[in-house]
Amino acid sequence: MMKPSIPQGTRDFGSDVVRKRRYIFDTIRSVFEVCGFQPLETPAMENLETLMGKYGDEGDKLIFKILNNGLDNPTKHDRAQEGLKKVLAGKSSDLLTERALRYDLTIPFARYVAMNHAQLSFPFKRYQMQPVWRADRPQRGRYREFYQCDADIVGSNALINEVDFVHIYHAVFQRLGIPGYELRINSRKILAALAEITGGKEKLTAITIAIDKLDKIGLDKVKLELEERGILPHHIGIIETYLQIDGSNEVKLAQIHQLMQASEIGKKGIEEITYVLDQSASPSSPPNVSIDFTLARGLDYYTGIIFEAKAPQQIKMGSIGGGGRYDDLTGFFGVPNIPGVGISFGVDRIFDVMEELQLFPETIEGGTQVLFFNMGEQESKAAYGYVHALRRAGIATELFHESVKKEKQFKYAEKKGIPVVAIIDGEHMTNRSCSVKNIRTGVERTLPFDLLVSTLTKDLATSPLSSGLKN
Repeated sequence: MMKPSIPQGTRDFGSDVVRKRRYIFDTIRSVFEVCGFQPLETPAMENLETLMGKYGDEGDKLIFKILNNGLDNPTKHDRAQEGLKKVLAGKSSDLLTERALRYDLTIPFARYVAMNHAQLSFPFKRYQMQPVWRADRPQRGRYREFYQCDADIVGSNALINEVDFVHIYHAVFQRLGIPGYELRINSRKILAALAEITGGKEKLTAITIAIDKLDKIGLDKVKLELEERGILPHHIGIIETYLQIDGSNEVKLAQIHQLMQASEIGKKGIEEITYVLDQSASPSSPPNVSIDFTLARGLDYYTGIIFEAKAPQQIKMGSIGGGGRYDDLTGFFGVPNIPGVGISFGVDRIFDVMEELQLFPETIEGGTQVLFFNMGEQESKAAYGYVHALRRAGIATELFHESVKKEKQFKYAEKKGIPVVAIIDGEHMTNRSCSVKNIRTGVERTLPFDLLVSTLTKDLATSPLSSGLKN
């Protein structure tokens, strides 16, 4: 007999987890909407050519490809064999696969804008909350199927958009109650300038890929990787100096000015970071923003300011959000010169952080609030009328499915965390009353039929997810 299982790197979510995840989604969505972003959804799969070549060599390896249909057809089977040889040689082949699961939400969004740009009003602001898939090695905080919550603005070069995203991050993490988050900021222009002064623009990808691994492998191994990628020793020395820039934001800016004084693109990057920091400053609620020149964001399409949100230091977790500016992403699809900037929240990691720090409100537990016991055919018929009345009032209510001993029905309520039970037995039918008990407090009272719905509604409707009946 087959033992049931799920693919590695995927998860099932029970009701308690779903409610907590929904709390995160709703919090993020509320901030996006109040900032003027509109919802968008795209297909789970895209044409393979839409995705390939957009994430760099490292990212392309993690794209989940979908086999073509009909490979059992003899003609297609032979072609598939030919395609398989190409794939095993490290190449893509439409003989074997023409579609793939989306790797992120940004490239599908760029494809959407390219297809619909004539009908869109720019700047176009959209948010998107959907799952993505990556053929990564599963580990804590890293899954093969996970949700992203993205917000993007396209059709505008204004840096005020980056400032807006700084405050969006701050608003979301404040509302979720995540203390000590850190929003790190850098510029791909500064990284491009670093490549200029250490071997040329063509070295940018090699340098950023190596730098992006600094937190994982350490400085010595980054230097070794740079050497393996053809960076000369004295240029590696400049990169090491760059990576060791430290101190306050002001001190870091002074040091980077000194290092980048001969690079025009570097000066532009410094100017942009300075603007975002200055405009983001708020005496009443200052965002926790720090310059991090080691931040690279290893995706090739970034061109300007880049962000990475980090979990509180006491949590051993990678980034919980990130993003940046991409000035010509739609150019991949034949529609050039539509600049954009966007950010993403990593819901799965945010969930893990909030769970570890016990940040979820108790009221999220929710579920059924009132359970009517089934005490017999006539009694349950009477109870069912009140079940419907409470449901119409917005109170989550159930009738136990069969007439059994009270102990079994009590156990059901306790196991499901239902705070209130209501019992209508033969005596109550005669007296036209109902016994109502708060399981968590032990308080029990008898309510007449004509006050049952209004009293329970008053007690529970003001706090639909309350942990119990008010006394």
